[in-house]
Amino acid sequence: MTIGQLNSRAVVRVSPLDESEDAAAFLQGLLTNDVTGTLPVYAALLTAQGKTMVDMLVWRDEHDILLECEAAEAETLAKRLSLYRLRRKLDIAVDAGLAAFWSDEAADGFVPDPRLPALGYRRLGAISTGADGVDESYLDQRLSSGVAEGSTELGDILWLETNAAELGGVSFTKGCYIGQENTARMNWRQKINRRVVVVPLAQSQEKRCKAAYPALGLAVDHLRVDDIPAEAVPDWMTLAAGEA
Repeated sequence: MTIGQLNSRAVVRVSPLDESEDAAAFLQGLLTNDVTGTLPVYAALLTAQGKTMVDMLVWRDEHDILLECEAAEAETLAKRLSLYRLRRKLDIAVDAGLAAFWSDEAADGFVPDPRLPALGYRRLGAISTGADGVDESYLDQRLSSGVAEGSTELGDILWLETNAAELGGVSFTKGCYIGQENTARMNWRQKINRRVVVVPLAQSQEKRCKAAYPALGLAVDHLRVDDIPAEAVPDWMTLAAGEA
């Protein structure tokens, strides 16, 4: 069993400062998924055009909402959400005392990754400063499962092109959110021209490569559907007939 802290992840806490405030309701109008029900869920904050800004896992801590995201983007996420706060009595900040933990097998206190069973199990807990992380093991597991995440791999890509629908990262029945119009239109048309896929490094297209991992022999490319190698399509991804 591999279990430990993910040092490449961080947590943004959204806390109501008044009993009349609702952190989940605030985020419901901003994020791609329904955050008012059972958590954790996979979601993202998009641009108005429906492109990915920050992808995340959304957790609940009593009345607070916790946004687990790439550590390098945590401050950016907190600042961006603060712009939408307006006069709401909410505190939005990186929680330096919390960390994300990952296990490749079921363990006490851990829950399945909401995106895909193959991604293992997660929990949030008190940070262990200086602890060796399991980030490399998690990266290997994630890429081997064909799943991309983070700003380098997903940044500025239309949310549905990141395979968000297949990974449970979007609700098509909730109300409006930032980037919803273009996302809903793409879903209605059932036409996604490009996809983010994990490919063998030797088959990566230089101009379409988002990230390369020589030690793993893998790369993350943003390819036209017609150009995706058949062996790069994971079992959980089904390309619609209209896409091929």
